[in-house]
Amino acid sequence: MNDSASLARKLAELLDEGGLLTDPVRTAPMLRDHRALYRGHALVVVAPADVAAVARVVAFCNEHGVGVVPQGGNTSYCGGATPDASSSQVLLSLARLNRIRDLDQANYTMTAEAGCILARLQSAASEVDRYLPLSLGSEGSCMLGGNLSTNAGGLNVIRYGMARELVLGLEVVLADGRVLDALTGLRKDNTGYDVKSLFLGAEGTLGIITAACLKLYPALRSFATAFVAVRDPDAAVSLLGTLRDASGDCVSSFELIPRIGIDLTTRHIPGVVDPLASSSDWYVLCELSTSRAGEPLDALLEKALAQAHESGWVQDASVAQNLREREAFWRLRESIPESQRKEGASLKHDISVPVSKVPRFIEVAGGWVEKNIPQGVLVAYGHLGDGNLHFNISQRAGTQTFQLQAVEQKAKRAIHDLVREFGGSFSAEHGIGQLKVFELERYASPVELDLMRGLKKALDPKGIMNPGKVLRL
Repeated sequence: MNDSASLARKLAELLDEGGLLTDPVRTAPMLRDHRALYRGHALVVVAPADVAAVARVVAFCNEHGVGVVPQGGNTSYCGGATPDASSSQVLLSLARLNRIRDLDQANYTMTAEAGCILARLQSAASEVDRYLPLSLGSEGSCMLGGNLSTNAGGLNVIRYGMARELVLGLEVVLADGRVLDALTGLRKDNTGYDVKSLFLGAEGTLGIITAACLKLYPALRSFATAFVAVRDPDAAVSLLGTLRDASGDCVSSFELIPRIGIDLTTRHIPGVVDPLASSSDWYVLCELSTSRAGEPLDALLEKALAQAHESGWVQDASVAQNLREREAFWRLRESIPESQRKEGASLKHDISVPVSKVPRFIEVAGGWVEKNIPQGVLVAYGHLGDGNLHFNISQRAGTQTFQLQAVEQKAKRAIHDLVREFGGSFSAEHGIGQLKVFELERYASPVELDLMRGLKKALDPKGIMNPGKVLRL
């Protein structure tokens, strides 16, 4: 049976009434990626209602050699959830697997399905006085399965780690349709290999995550947030160390923002204002938090900033006095990507280097951009607390889009080569998808690639799971 229409009919028979999506108005957005870099065509778009239906679809596709592309909220920056143009792959939406199966307040765990919106999970935890620390700019639309499949990072990595560090157990549909049920809520479990870790960050190429058991934490009750003008990135790193020491490691976010980030957001985003009267080349948005009510974090933060000012690291600062001011600070930071889109084209690089090397990397790589890419201007910002920068090049005023795009490969190669020299990663938190397959081949060691391909062959011998993503076979 290799006729496309026959395959589609058979797949429909495996699903309930709402499991086959045929309305082009609904499916069209699912066939292009978040950044409109990739547009595909699917044999059929399916939305199974439960894990058993996912298993039936995957088993059928494995039997007939049909590729399966899993998709959550479709917020991938790397085309990881977009089918190719062949009309031969099944796009499998996890949106209907959206149940919170268990919320164990005493065990500090939540078991939820892959199609749950991240913001909903955060709210559910909050309702029982618990905290889910995974926080992303797309949390109002991204889904848990995609977060785990890409090992998402976000704003709180310095304190709580990447997405994989929040996972205790997984439920996964394997390539042959079998279901791995490892939804344990145990924090200690040394029974053999840590099999679940294989699927975290694998982007659906080894199996489809359908549910997960997540760690929760005590609800946060005290915050202190400041917008700080710093002398330079080196001073920002010094301030980070001071705050971590002074607060007992209560720093939950530490974001580096260049002056151009403020200029872009205040120009393009209504309601965003410059938090400080004086101007600086570099800024930090930092936040301390704790689950202890009444903790004097504001006083601690103000004292640390005053000492940093005496040391010459800090030039000016504003500590949020209320929730409105805190939200205004964060709105500026989170609006930088949107403001870049409104400014024009942008060459994006999601890189990381050791925190201690960030200042020198910005100096060297920024100097290369200034010298070699007159079509663009550097916008380097992001999660300094964990060494992750969005090292982007925005279209310079008076330059045409095609002129910047013409130097994309040149810029990518130079920046990623520098990242390697600094002991960093060319993909810090956005994954590989189809955008960075060749970058992985260039920078991963032969041993790593051999192990990855061996795992892929062992778990997906027919190569049906998210074909063309992460690895070429």
